[in-house]
Amino acid sequence: MTTEDSQESRRENGAGPHPADAIRGTVRGTAPAPLSILDLATVGAGDTPAQALAATTTLARSAEQWGYHRFWVAEHHGMPGVASSTPAVLLAHLGAHTTTLRLGSGGVMLPNHAPLAIAEQFGLLEALHPGRIDLGLGRAPGTDQATARALRRGLGEGADDFPRQLAELTHFLDGSFPAGHPYERLTAVPKGEGRPPVWLLGSSGFSAQLAGRLGLPFAFAHHFSSANTLPALDLYRSEFRPSAVLDEPYSVIGVSAVAADDETSARRLARSAALGMLRLRRGNPGPIPTPEEAEAYPYSPVESDFIDDWLGNVVLGAPGAVADGLEALRKRTGVDELMVTSHVHGREARLRSYGLIAEAYGLTGGRTATT
Repeated sequence: MTTEDSQESRRENGAGPHPADAIRGTVRGTAPAPLSILDLATVGAGDTPAQALAATTTLARSAEQWGYHRFWVAEHHGMPGVASSTPAVLLAHLGAHTTTLRLGSGGVMLPNHAPLAIAEQFGLLEALHPGRIDLGLGRAPGTDQATARALRRGLGEGADDFPRQLAELTHFLDGSFPAGHPYERLTAVPKGEGRPPVWLLGSSGFSAQLAGRLGLPFAFAHHFSSANTLPALDLYRSEFRPSAVLDEPYSVIGVSAVAADDETSARRLARSAALGMLRLRRGNPGPIPTPEEAEAYPYSPVESDFIDDWLGNVVLGAPGAVADGLEALRKRTGVDELMVTSHVHGREARLRSYGLIAEAYGLTGGRTATT
């Protein structure tokens, strides 16, 4: 039963929407599972952040028209190639330029923020765009340690305190602090009739296990931690306990995918992202280099191995080949939804990659938004 069928059945029986209806994705076109997008507001060499954010806005509008289910943006700091440092601000903007697309954080890094502040931000987003907001939470800093310390100044907590922070945030979202709690009388405002579903994000087993035990949906970062994908998903499913929001596990993986006219063109685009990641791992982050710069770069043997390993985790090629690769990955992992990300240089190339993937799956729209 699809999400839309489930909602219709509940309406016929006089029941309101189930919380899981806001979690499970909708299948469209010929796709075997819901398709979504993770976007980083990519800043390529030669572009400005303003241009990158305008491109993200165009991409979100196009994603809605093509038929992607949800569109998430991620919190990163100190990375010149990523303009989405503050997801809540960007989501408010994207919500004003779309009407039906689910929007969310992929994610907000909970240890960087006071739980009350996140509850207020996403309560406001839910009030602005009711029924369209997802709150995805991560426990990593999303940056280097020095920047993390600057962000967390005065909080006195870190990733190790994540379960307690999550519980506190949940109480603020639900207004459910028990009697006698120091925050019993505090209220996160604004607070509407509903509240965004909480997702846990991860690249290892910690959040997978926690999501399972709490009965929450889980999103795994396959695009940069593929070796841990199957173990983490297995752990999530084995630890899953039914909750008020989910009767059974619901999992998503982020997948690097680049579509172009042919494999050579797609690989050329993907190498620019690979070089950007290499520089990030070396402590020298910058805008995403151009394909020409990636081709001319004098790779050492160790660097060449890194690039090859990175590209081995990217589903790339002509549209049909990308669709086949995504389906093979879905079957191998057993996930319920795929969230593709194309963190490559070139605003038009990035937009076209998502459009070609949508076309390969026969999604319902087919138009590209204009700026």
